[in-house]
Amino acid sequence: MKPFLRQQLARYTDRQGELEFLLSREDIMKDMEQFLKLSREHTDVTAVSSRWARYQQREADLSSAEEMKSDPDMAEMAEEEIASATTELAQLESELQRMLLPKDPDDARPAFVEIRAGTGGDESALFAGDLLRMYTRYADRCGWKSEIVSESQSELGGYKEVVVRFEGHHNGTGAYGALKFESGGHRVQRVPATETQGRIHTSACTIAVLAEQDEAEAIKINPSDLRIDTYRASGAGGQHINKTDSAVRITHIPTGIVAECQDGRSQHSNKAQALKVLTARIHEKERSERAAKDAAERKSLVGSGDRSDRIRTYNFPQGRLTDHRINLTLYKLLSIMEGDLDDVVGALQAYEAAEQLAALELHSN
Repeated sequence: MKPFLRQQLARYTDRQGELEFLLSREDIMKDMEQFLKLSREHTDVTAVSSRWARYQQREADLSSAEEMKSDPDMAEMAEEEIASATTELAQLESELQRMLLPKDPDDARPAFVEIRAGTGGDESALFAGDLLRMYTRYADRCGWKSEIVSESQSELGGYKEVVVRFEGHHNGTGAYGALKFESGGHRVQRVPATETQGRIHTSACTIAVLAEQDEAEAIKINPSDLRIDTYRASGAGGQHINKTDSAVRITHIPTGIVAECQDGRSQHSNKAQALKVLTARIHEKERSERAAKDAAERKSLVGSGDRSDRIRTYNFPQGRLTDHRINLTLYKLLSIMEGDLDDVVGALQAYEAAEQLAALELHSN
């Protein structure tokens, strides 16, 4: 283990002692807000320091086993202990590295995924439908809840634009933490069903992934900054949805950001959902501006989240998916389109973790 990691972990052990002293003080126990804040920190710090203590114990076990090897009667037992300790130490080091990385508070949140057809006309709209199906299938695999918030269907099938909400956790992270790297341009290369000459066409969609914010964030928006319009929903939805002005469009006047919802049965539910999307878009605009500023100082995996960035290619003739940011190529496109996204999501999360760890080491030096 690198010396800088050992230094970081030693601080957690020291901090645990400090927190236990503070939490025993009568004045802090009487201040409920302060007590809860320190209790939460104590829980997080203890999780790290206990794993660090286990790591140090296994290091000592390894050292003892190495000494035992010289005794012929103990050599076989020593080899077993060396193998066991070495394996566990590698697992613990990986776990501790992840625990040291700064957490994005948005990672645990539900996500709104916006898919928009781009260049390629009808084929692009069909690809938008395929991407929606890919993400909803992935959500099913993860055990998430998913619901379409708004949609604009294409005449030949697919979508000109669709917004879907995902909620749930998978592999220790929320829907936003798993899907946040999907923002950007997605390019498809395939022979469209309408192509008679068998030529491969290239078309594209853009995706934006937004973290749903707490209701407290929505309350911060000044009502006088909002323009709310109602209109009649279009497309499939039954007699009720097509006969009433239940669809809602909300415009945030200072930024010009717009959100709409037409999927619910009532104007009230559509307004509440549209406000959630609007809040998420405002938050994402602020996040993108911060990321763009950071990108000027260091190259980041997700960059500014600019939708014009082409992040991924889906090549159907070759059965290939390529993520251009991390040079990842997988020849399992059909299973990926069926929602088998774990390899893609895992590779992107691992790359981000390696980036953060390198930045942490650089900062510590």
